Amino acid sequence: MENFTFYAPTKVYFGKNTQKEVGGIVREYGSQKVMIHFGGESAKKSGLLDEVMKSLERNEIDYVLYGGVSPNPVLSFAEKGKEICIKENIDLILAVGGGSVIDSAKCIADWAGNPEKNAEEIWKYFQKEDLPQKALPVGVILTLAASGSEMSASCVITNENGWLKRGFNSETHRPLFAIMNPELTYSVGPFQTACGIVDIMMHTLERYFCINAGNEFTDRLDEALLKSVIHAGRKVMKYPRDYDARANLMWAGSWSHNDLTGTGRTYLMRVHQLEHEVSGMYPEIAHGAGLSALFCSWARFMVEKVPDRFAQYAVRVWDCEINPHNILLTAQEGIDKTESFFRELNMPVSLKELHVKPETMEEMAEKCTFFGKRVLTDYITLGKEEIYNIFEMAYNNR
Repeated sequence: MENFTFYAPTKVYFGKNTQKEVGGIVREYGSQKVMIHFGGESAKKSGLLDEVMKSLERNEIDYVLYGGVSPNPVLSFAEKGKEICIKENIDLILAVGGGSVIDSAKCIADWAGNPEKNAEEIWKYFQKEDLPQKALPVGVILTLAASGSEMSASCVITNENGWLKRGFNSETHRPLFAIMNPELTYSVGPFQTACGIVDIMMHTLERYFCINAGNEFTDRLDEALLKSVIHAGRKVMKYPRDYDARANLMWAGSWSHNDLTGTGRTYLMRVHQLEHEVSGMYPEIAHGAGLSALFCSWARFMVEKVPDRFAQYAVRVWDCEINPHNILLTAQEGIDKTESFFRELNMPVSLKELHVKPETMEEMAEKCTFFGKRVLTDYITLGKEEIYNIFEMAYNNR
């Protein structure tokens, strides 16, 4: 087990009707004026936005609304949010939504904390050439179990200049608090629910398939989380208003990406890196759908390098029987069962299903190497050629 620092300071308010307490919670942090940041019309139609505003008003906290966040949020939209924060003297950003809204809020928070920086300078954060030293605080009311952004230090944004989707980690924008009422996810449709299930699994799988195994405790945490998500995922697809199943997904989503599932090991979110190029160039593609289209092809590309690791996953997560004569067959069975589960969720398992154009895959591979400036550390080094090969496999579902 490697040395590690684990820090997850976000305060969680979990359970029914917790969103109605947001005004008092915000007041505890001494905030005077809040930006309520949200996505489309669902927050309004559901009545959630009204509940939030009334709670703030009861606690004599001023606010401004800034809605319209798109899936795969963009840098230019965050810049407009930064300008509102400065003009209105905002001292806390309240993200009401899922991962896209939260990531947009984080970007605005970093930018408002460093308002002298232009878009090119802010983008250096996402290129990992600089880090913010300060930011406005962020709070969250979660409406989608998926990204784990409500407890993570991660922020992912798309730059429309080149359609580059990039992420970085910073404690400056890790949320102060997260209000999590599973009932707020009842209205999430089957497709977005399934995307969330995949995203939660992938945040754990990317840490489980690490370069340095040998951390049994973290392995068991990861395996338990995966089995719980698979079980709860099947339930909510049949019974969307099953509170306990929704609650288990929501809580698993937070812990899958607050760094607990990667403690004591070196990992790189390489399938996420590949997917960022897909939904960066094709912003209409949902992140979870991109991950489900890529993961099994990545796994088949790697399985012969670490068959023992994939076989352990097959046995412990999918209850496969170990084949003592050919462990590779067991390993491959685990990948096949993962793909079958994605299909069960009606998730795509190929880039062809997402209407990705084959002629764009070389450009995506080039972008994934940061135009030749990096390779991805994996069980084998992934340069442009290897990345392209995975994209090609994923297009043809191999």
